[in-house]
Amino acid sequence: MKEKVQKAIDLIRPGLQADGGDVELIDVSADGIVKVRLTGACHGCPMSQMTLKMGIEKIIKKEVPEIKEVIAA
Repeated sequence: MKEKVQKAIDLIRPGLQADGGDVELIDVSADGIVKVRLTGACHGCPMSQMTLKMGIEKIIKKEVPEIKEVIAA
């Protein structure tokens, strides 16, 4: 499942990098919780929580339906 999540993150990454940010996969738990770290311009951005939930989590759940939630580590 971790490989599927990484592929989904690779789909998201170019959009984040275009704005000077990035996302790094930390862990995928057996119960479907994905931990990521926002880096670059995304780290500390006031909109980062919305990016995480409305962008990253939405795409990962679409690509890997077994995922329940994406959280920042």
